[in-house]
Amino acid sequence: MADQTPSFDKTDTGAQPEQTGDEVRQRIVRLAFGGDSNRYDDFIRALRESIPPDVSVVLRGSAVTGTRWEDGSPFDADGPGTSDLDLTLIGGGMVKHFEVFYIPGLHSAPLSDEHPDASVMFLPLRKALSRIAGRPVNIQASSDFVQLLRDKTMNQAYYTLIPKRDIADGDDAA
Repeated sequence: MADQTPSFDKTDTGAQPEQTGDEVRQRIVRLAFGGDSNRYDDFIRALRESIPPDVSVVLRGSAVTGTRWEDGSPFDADGPGTSDLDLTLIGGGMVKHFEVFYIPGLHSAPLSDEHPDASVMFLPLRKALSRIAGRPVNIQASSDFVQLLRDKTMNQAYYTLIPKRDIADGDDAA
């Protein structure tokens, strides 16, 4: 199942302001999944099966913008599969499943090679997503409040892979 209406903050990405969410999605599929939309769909499916409906999942970083923020290098500048994917789980109490934080109880450190102990719970998901993507996948959690602050004050580009679903609308099925 394809993702729902995406969010894309274009304010500090170097991307063209007229880009649509679909154009950003196409760039993500091209860069992060080697142009294979079936792998992208498998990735989204694995996420949907693993998170509750009151959680949104956003993708940040060079997979969204096409370039690294640190030095402007293109995605996968060091070779195929070398750029990672940075996922943030937002809301739904996801932060309580993490042990390592940047802001305790509000914003976790990412489960990554650098922080392999950040969340035991999400180790199997990280492994499965990395296998599907063919590259490292980092997973962190943030409260809705931290996401709002990042969105409004830091102008960081992101793409909503999975929006929160409203159980009352009957969209609680994976």
